[in-house]
Amino acid sequence: MKKKQKTVWITGASSGIGLAFAKAYAKKGYRLILTARRQGRLEKLAENLGVPCRIETADLFKEKECYRVCEILKEETIDIFINNAGFGNCGDFARTDLSKDMDMIRVNVEAMHILCKEVLRQMQVKGKGTILNVASSAGLLPGGPYMATYYATKAYVVSLTKSIAEEQREKKSGVYVCALCPGPVDTEFNARANVVFALPGITADQCVAEALRGMRLRRTIIVPTFMIRIGAVLQRLVPDFIMLPLVASRQKSKIRIR
Repeated sequence: MKKKQKTVWITGASSGIGLAFAKAYAKKGYRLILTARRQGRLEKLAENLGVPCRIETADLFKEKECYRVCEILKEETIDIFINNAGFGNCGDFARTDLSKDMDMIRVNVEAMHILCKEVLRQMQVKGKGTILNVASSAGLLPGGPYMATYYATKAYVVSLTKSIAEEQREKKSGVYVCALCPGPVDTEFNARANVVFALPGITADQCVAEALRGMRLRRTIIVPTFMIRIGAVLQRLVPDFIMLPLVASRQKSKIRIR
């Protein structure tokens, strides 16, 4: 009997980490469901992946679009969900664009939350599945002056994921939930967030390779690269009154001069 092809759903699939996940799972022979706002990019990507692809465009800035795409996909058997859509911004909180802040909260928090819950419910009915919420090493820090909203949204992702993962463990559920918390990654994120990273970034492919390794090991929080993992551990030992000025200094050095 032929083994059924597994399906992975990826949001933010048209670029960056989402695109790298799509390529990685295509190499593994998965069927892909690709979601992003840019139909043309998704179609071009699907043509080059060499595996069956379903394209579902959605503007995840809009709550109703989150529910719409979940409704469309409710009959799908999603084996792995890569909850990746998101973006950032850099600058003094009082001076950054409020509408951009709210868009960030809608995508990084609200859309992530809605999609995670809806897919989790589907997976619980089937008794198995994997959800990876893409957060950031920023979400492991006490705060992020000059990227305040972004750090806060990613702290939400980390906290939510840890809680859900524990609930699934206590139920002895077959659903595995984790969060990916990378440091700098060389993607379109940089230009959109108005930043230049103070530290060299890894490629999106490297980030995804580390994510897949962490998933194989069933880690709840996956932090790519040894240096970022060490930094995440050490920061817990540093008091906030020392850590926050250090983070502020680093963030200010990343703001693009326009």
